[in-house]
Amino acid sequence: MADQPRPLDHLYVVEHAADQGFQRPGRGNAKIRPVEHRAHGLVLRGELNQAFSNVDDERQNVSVDPEELSALGSVIVLEGADAGYPLDLDRLSRRTQHRRAPKRPKWLLLSAHPATEDEPERAIVWVADDYRADFLKLFEDYLTKTSTSAPEEQWATPNGNPANQSLVANISRIRQAFLDDLWTSEGEPPRSGRHWWELWLDSTQPSLETFDRVLTTYQMRSISRSIALRDRVVVWVEATWAQLEILLVTRVPVAEIRKPEFIDTIEDLPAAEQDEYVRDLADRLVPAAEHAPAVCHLDTGVYRAHLLLRDSLAETDLHTIIGTSGTDVGRHGTTMAGLALFGPLDEHLTSTGPVHLRHRLESVRMTPSDSEAVTDPRDFGSATVQAVALPEITAPRPRVFCLPLSTRPDKPGEPTLWSAAVDALAFGTDTARDGDQLQLLSTPDPDFSRLFLVAAGNVDSYQLDHRTESDTSAVEDPGQAWNVLTVGAHTELAGSPEDPQYRGWSPMAEVGGLSPHSRTSVMFNQRNWPIKPDICMEGGNVLTDGAGTFEDKHPMLSLRTTGTANDLALDSANATSAATAQAARLAAVAMVRYPDYWPETIRGLLTHAAEWTPAMEAEIRQSRRKNDRLQLLRRYGWGVPTEDAMLNSSFHAVTMVTQDQFLPFEGDDFKMRHFRLHSLPWPTDVLKQLGAESVRLRITLSYFIEPSASRRGWRQRYAYASHSLRFDLQSSIETEQEFIARVNRDAQANEDRSSRAGTTSNRWFLGPNQRHLGSLHQDEWHGTGAELAQCSSVAVYPVGGWWKNNRRADRMNFPVRYALLLSLQTAKQGIDLYTPIANELQVAVPTQITTS
Repeated sequence: MADQPRPLDHLYVVEHAADQGFQRPGRGNAKIRPVEHRAHGLVLRGELNQAFSNVDDERQNVSVDPEELSALGSVIVLEGADAGYPLDLDRLSRRTQHRRAPKRPKWLLLSAHPATEDEPERAIVWVADDYRADFLKLFEDYLTKTSTSAPEEQWATPNGNPANQSLVANISRIRQAFLDDLWTSEGEPPRSGRHWWELWLDSTQPSLETFDRVLTTYQMRSISRSIALRDRVVVWVEATWAQLEILLVTRVPVAEIRKPEFIDTIEDLPAAEQDEYVRDLADRLVPAAEHAPAVCHLDTGVYRAHLLLRDSLAETDLHTIIGTSGTDVGRHGTTMAGLALFGPLDEHLTSTGPVHLRHRLESVRMTPSDSEAVTDPRDFGSATVQAVALPEITAPRPRVFCLPLSTRPDKPGEPTLWSAAVDALAFGTDTARDGDQLQLLSTPDPDFSRLFLVAAGNVDSYQLDHRTESDTSAVEDPGQAWNVLTVGAHTELAGSPEDPQYRGWSPMAEVGGLSPHSRTSVMFNQRNWPIKPDICMEGGNVLTDGAGTFEDKHPMLSLRTTGTANDLALDSANATSAATAQAARLAAVAMVRYPDYWPETIRGLLTHAAEWTPAMEAEIRQSRRKNDRLQLLRRYGWGVPTEDAMLNSSFHAVTMVTQDQFLPFEGDDFKMRHFRLHSLPWPTDVLKQLGAESVRLRITLSYFIEPSASRRGWRQRYAYASHSLRFDLQSSIETEQEFIARVNRDAQANEDRSSRAGTTSNRWFLGPNQRHLGSLHQDEWHGTGAELAQCSSVAVYPVGGWWKNNRRADRMNFPVRYALLLSLQTAKQGIDLYTPIANELQVAVPTQITTS
């Protein structure tokens, strides 16, 4: 027989990284709109005074209790001119500087609306009554004072630049705010009838206690629950739009109004016939140990009595946040649990030997049954926080959270309460309850980070051009979250049923193509949002008669799994929920194989092990432009991971894994002091021997960020991410010192946004301008072995987010950690890349065994 090598572990690399210091040049200036400053300043000063006067008049016309409901400030709107001259959002929040007294807000940026084709950029600002004069002085100084701290421009006065020029010049109009200005969801708010509203309150203001009094006075109903997000508290109110308008002249510190996203009952999936092989398989099962890693389902519950599930799901691991029973109320959770434990069941059902399971199951029911009375709607964010806490309190075991639920966000691709809550939980934020308030964004602990796998969501309808339908159907909430692994669906199921009823029907998707069920992130508007989905797994196909009729749940084009009709029932599952459950299974078995890997590392390993199917690759490889490739990644992610690639290296395809942490920022000003330089245990001699033979290097950088979810422009101090990291590879024509110098320049360019940073080598599949999105970065280098032999270092360097830009004292010395994965692969037969790297790392290499 041919060689049958034992499976090779991925190589864990330690003590091959060191800090490198930054040398930083000075910073540049923001782009300033050219205006005649005196005329411009006079107009804005008049508009500001008029806005304050309008607020005062409105207060006098409203009958409120002056003791309890008198306004402490005015809400105004600053409008920009066009997108080329952004508003200086950093200047729109200011607090008192008293050393011994508590710092009070003078004015605060509540929210920011980006410029559109029809509307300019808008900043919604609250100005305290006591500090109106200070705010007006910004405009008085613009008229009367000059500054020479910045280079003179063509619109400067003879004596220098006007004071506060970067703030005032880019404002085109100031006006009183209306309730519509606080609406940050997509579309128009419903102005007739009573509705539930999601109110984001500014927790830095001392008026939160007035909220309940206002509700009582104006007969508005609320849910006795809230969720705290850094400087925001989110509450839910049932009221008319007219009733909400009173909030503008009360002390209730409303920063945003959004359309709420509440959990509804999941639609049932079709049931398959009970299979006679189930009992035989149950007799052959060997369950995992009690404390083995688990897949924790946040879904409709699980029917634990099923013969194939009960020994892998203890009664104590079946939880609910609704009612008293964690059993399945919608069949969805049980079908997902079967896929997460076994994968598709067909192979196991037809086999004859024992089936050794390596991981277990947990479940938390998050949805109500049709018969359960729900007096208050439940939001996804606080429901997820509560659901995560239950299994963690019960069983101290490693786990991956599988979240197949999703909902359509009001603004696709942008952070929501749900996605921010999941990102915070993933980062290691602890959860605590203070009465009815769920405290979420406490100081995180990276040692308690969590791995979430989330479904990309399914299309609303089917079209013959299914890929266009998928591309115009944006990934659903919370699949846009940065720290999660978002799973889309592809399909290898492309057969046609023999049933005469379907004569002439055909599957919509080709073998290896995108499943017609799956959503993508092609329509995400913001260039900085992550590439989603990250990977694809089998999600089934859809039949069509070619004339606009579709069958989306045929068992032949779906996945066999456990059902709920009885304890032997089989069912069919499909779409991105099924894909997510299978990916969660891969994550759990990787946790078993590599128990020291962090959640960030397991997430990175799933994308690192993914490969495009031939159908995907044919489309991706023909795209020459990196921007076009990026769009295709937003459809397919990095492809489909297999269990073998997840768990094993080989002699000709070796994966190296590093887990590292460092302090990137120092001092009160959060200066970037260090980056990490990884010296690679490179098989230099072997690579040189390859000469002109092609080699592929894949690099994955996976880390978690702390989120900031309020909609205030997501620039600089209001960035969504607490921090970012970047990677780059030493080129074949650079010395190490030249590489270090280039990383310094590129890091500075990323900080200042003065230019595009990074190498532009055509050897990279994506390049640095496309790959550094979100908090999971991956790219491929393709070249010759001789060329790659000289590329012996990888740098990981920081980029500031809201930690740095807000100078958060409690994050000043907060370490950031990351997983760096590199794999080398060559198609040349007989080449051993694994052994020389293992030898340098002093790792024993199994001997290849040949049998005859």
